[in-house]
Amino acid sequence: MGEQGKMNRRQFVNTSAAAMAATIVPRHVLGGSKFVTPSDKINVGLIGCGTQALRMIFGYLRHEKIRITSVCDCNKNSQDYPEWGRFGLRNQFRRELNDPDWGENDTGCRCGRDIGKYVVDTFYAQQAGKESWAGVSAYEDFRDMLADENDVDGVWVMTPEHTHGIIAYLAMQEGKHVIMHKPLSNVLSEAHILAELAKKTGLATHLYCSSDNQTTPLIKEWIDAGAIGTVREVHNWSNRPVWPQGWTEYPKETPPVPDGFNWDLWLGPAEERPYHPLYTHTNFRGWYDFGTGSMGDMGHYSSYQIWQILELGFPKSVEAHASHTVRMTETLQTEKITDPPGFPLASTAHWEIPRRNGEPDIDLFWYDGGMKPPLPKELEEDGRSLDREGLLIVGDEGKLYADFSGGSPRLIPEKKMQAFDRPPKTLPRPIGELDQWIRACEGKKPADANFVTMQPVSDTLLLGTVGLRVPGKLYYDAENMNITNSDEADKLLYRKNRKGWELA
Repeated sequence: MGEQGKMNRRQFVNTSAAAMAATIVPRHVLGGSKFVTPSDKINVGLIGCGTQALRMIFGYLRHEKIRITSVCDCNKNSQDYPEWGRFGLRNQFRRELNDPDWGENDTGCRCGRDIGKYVVDTFYAQQAGKESWAGVSAYEDFRDMLADENDVDGVWVMTPEHTHGIIAYLAMQEGKHVIMHKPLSNVLSEAHILAELAKKTGLATHLYCSSDNQTTPLIKEWIDAGAIGTVREVHNWSNRPVWPQGWTEYPKETPPVPDGFNWDLWLGPAEERPYHPLYTHTNFRGWYDFGTGSMGDMGHYSSYQIWQILELGFPKSVEAHASHTVRMTETLQTEKITDPPGFPLASTAHWEIPRRNGEPDIDLFWYDGGMKPPLPKELEEDGRSLDREGLLIVGDEGKLYADFSGGSPRLIPEKKMQAFDRPPKTLPRPIGELDQWIRACEGKKPADANFVTMQPVSDTLLLGTVGLRVPGKLYYDAENMNITNSDEADKLLYRKNRKGWELA
């Protein structure tokens, strides 16, 4: 980590801010104002053409205020992408593009920049009533896209998590608005840089985290009305991982890099190493170097709701526990794997988080990999068990139970729900996540989950990923962005990026 790992938050942010001030190119220099007028379409460059982006792309293509003008991916075209159901993406393309024979000879899930370009061109051609549409450019390197596409107003970032920070950073330096899948980065210090840059530039930013959930203000209305008294604890659990995880060592094989795949670009800021398919596509989530595990993958969806409902601040501490692996040595002795390179098969975490409204601190608990909290007696009374994913908010006068990110909320036991006098609707309901970002791009209200407002959530989850690697309770000083009782853990808040991939 070098000297960078010894900086406190104030030194780190000041250094980064100085670098930003020297390198940011104001949007007006590039031709055009920072914001898009409501009558104009927002020109969007898509960075990352994997399964998640291509599943979501039709919402962008159909939106009257969005025009995708370029796509980018370091992979040209391949059929080796994992998906949740066999040929699910192929069947979606067939339906959306009115092409029942698309990919007939494919043996796997096909993605990459060629496929992204094909989908965009075909959709727009059909929309315009033309046989072809050649207006969308395709790039291997997102830096070339940012340099060449001066008419792009914003970028949609859908790449592996370790590249989120550098892509968003360079895009905002070029005056581009950014909408991105969670997390901000897989490294806490990079997330802080992005928040500072978003604040400095005033650009429209949004982090996908289900910030359009309609039940979130409803739950807040119930809790503010005293439905369960003063909240003391929150328990949140996920059935993730649903991808390979629990790695005990890095791959030793060195298979050839597939044709059309730029491995160096995929690595981006991460430490150089030989290519292996266990790193790429969906698999990246399971490695400390590239992902944020189950906690970062799913935690943003639920944590955003928790922060909105309870008005939480930055975490004060974390204590995390991970499942471990034991192997037999050549001398037939058992040996626990220490310092594994990947996230565990199962984990739990506990944070202490203050509330901004002055009420008592919240104890927030996380469980994944099949772990769950104890069955509440209120559910037992109703003859119910815990769902595979869920959210439990515990007050000193009752409990509220909901789906993982707050859907289908109800007081438990059922008799308490039936007797509950629901308060009137007093809070506004959010609009769709993409519409929130569009609103911000037009210079109106910022997106609800912009890079600045998401900082406490981001810090909490990224602190949790550090806690999985360093045992014991860790105390966090958010003001100075450092872990006060462990140099080992504090160094993990930073990453020494490869040369040419630095953020500041």
